[in-house]
Amino acid sequence: MKVDILVNLAIILAGGIGAQWLAWRLRIPSILLLLLGGVLVGPVLRVVHPDQMLGELFFPVISLCVAVILFEGGMSLRLAEFKRVGRVVRNLVSLGVLVTWALAALIGHLLLGLSLSLALLLGAIVVVSGPTVVGPLLRQVRPAKRVGEVLKWEGILIDPVGALLALLVFEVILGASAKDAAVLVVSGVAKTLLIGAFVGLGGAALLLVALWRYWIPNTLHNPVALMFVIAVFTVSQRLQPESGLLAVTLMGIALANQRVVPIRHIIEFKESLRAILLAGLFILLGARLNLAELQFEWLPGLLFLGLLVLLVRPLAVLASTLGTVLLWRERAFLAWVAPRGIVAAAIASVFSIRLAGEGLQHAERLVPLTFIIIIGTVTIYGLTAAPVARLLGVGQSRQQGIVLVGAYAWVCRIARALQEQGVPVLLVDSNYQQLATAQQAGLPTFHASILSDHAEEEIEAAGVGHLLALTANDEVNSLAVQRYAHILGGSRVYQLPPKVVDGTRLETVALHQRGRLLFGKGLTFSSLQTLFTEGGTIKTSKLTADFTYRDLQRAYPHHIPLFVIDRRCAVQVVTADARLKPSSGATVISLIPPEEKEASPEARAGTVDQEDVQVVAAMPSVALPTTAGDVAGQF
Repeated sequence: MKVDILVNLAIILAGGIGAQWLAWRLRIPSILLLLLGGVLVGPVLRVVHPDQMLGELFFPVISLCVAVILFEGGMSLRLAEFKRVGRVVRNLVSLGVLVTWALAALIGHLLLGLSLSLALLLGAIVVVSGPTVVGPLLRQVRPAKRVGEVLKWEGILIDPVGALLALLVFEVILGASAKDAAVLVVSGVAKTLLIGAFVGLGGAALLLVALWRYWIPNTLHNPVALMFVIAVFTVSQRLQPESGLLAVTLMGIALANQRVVPIRHIIEFKESLRAILLAGLFILLGARLNLAELQFEWLPGLLFLGLLVLLVRPLAVLASTLGTVLLWRERAFLAWVAPRGIVAAAIASVFSIRLAGEGLQHAERLVPLTFIIIIGTVTIYGLTAAPVARLLGVGQSRQQGIVLVGAYAWVCRIARALQEQGVPVLLVDSNYQQLATAQQAGLPTFHASILSDHAEEEIEAAGVGHLLALTANDEVNSLAVQRYAHILGGSRVYQLPPKVVDGTRLETVALHQRGRLLFGKGLTFSSLQTLFTEGGTIKTSKLTADFTYRDLQRAYPHHIPLFVIDRRCAVQVVTADARLKPSSGATVISLIPPEEKEASPEARAGTVDQEDVQVVAAMPSVALPTTAGDVAGQF
């Protein structure tokens, strides 16, 4: 059958990216919709045919895509994080891998009736997790910092470890004696570590030198970085099979933790590229499914899946976390998250074909069993990880915490109003005096420049939903929203409007470099500070059927709405272009100008049941030290 390659490519890219957008809108893990989309366009509708479209290029293309994703994952790893969770991560990718491999192989042999050699290979394959599935899950769940760091490091490091283990088992199956097998394993591990480290770190060093010496123009930074990733992966693979994944991972870690040249623009490029690659990979993965093969393996496969989820993973985590500082809640969540992804599918497909060619009985069962594990774990963990995290207290149902940049007195008054309504807040500033004042007023603080790497690494991510840049410097505000837009999303970073000079707005920053403009039109830092200095107050008003937003507007015609908190406790930050229509049950936090502090008796009659929440106006001025550790647990 002739395949229209152009149509297939268009369906894969459009469908994959569209599925990710739809998942974002529906607030569900994107990998679920990607897999379902792949099954729909593949075995169901039969409009996408990956093997016919790519032919012998299929597995090399998959390998290169995974290499780029692993490199991008490596660039998200910070050695400071490893110092906190290194022992747990080390145990999970060593002892945890061995426990998972041994138990999965035993279950495969006894339950599925596989030969011991084939069961050992299946056990090695299902060890692999990877950033293709863990990354999207963490972005969806956003668990507590320590748990998230463990899962991120494990998900990235376990790919090269699992791939190497599967390769060694595969080579032993092909006929090595017991003595030769031991030599093969030892030499294989040593060569993979040495070659992967040498090529990966060497590639990172060469790229850094080229960037540091300005041998590469800015317009080619991203393409050259991609070229280095592909070259490093290919060279390492040729020198030692399955060492390429380790090489690109180490290359990414080395680049992320150096302080010689800035690489944020490369990181942002790789993040965009990752979204495209994930779209293609999972659509291709789903489209290759053979439903006829799956129907013969679904019952034993589901039993195998259940034991992996309920027995094998918990035991592996238990063995890996004994004697560590992790709380039982954190261990329980780690025991519940271990999805399998594209690397497991690729390994199973390649080894199944080669073993079938060698005449090994039941080798063809590897692929359907692996796909059942992938689909099952992605579905189970994708749908349950968020509620389990909330149940265990290591995640939050919605990210509503607010970071306020600039701890000025009037900002502290706004923060207190939010805190009174149960909204988590954190004030970030490099000024000790301002932070000490805020701290004595009972507000959580963090001493750092919002533009520093220290701030980005230390500010707790769980629970942070919005960032408000409220400093007097328009350029700092713009840089802050740019820096955090890739973490929180462009719709959740805000800044004050540019300052006005002689009645004209002073545009010191280009439009595409700004965040969403806060509050009412023309409300600059200077105008807000003046309003508070002259006696403006913060008012919190609860709307009901008898006291609507229109009543609030009549009571205070010139009030300035700042935040709206709906009945589900979701926070809406009011922007300059917002059209507010808060409903009954919502709470409106407003700035009341000094001339309207006392509303008319007629207007007051409509607010008799609405007690104003007045914020502390006077604050102590004694300076107290703040520490970087104060930020932990604020959200």
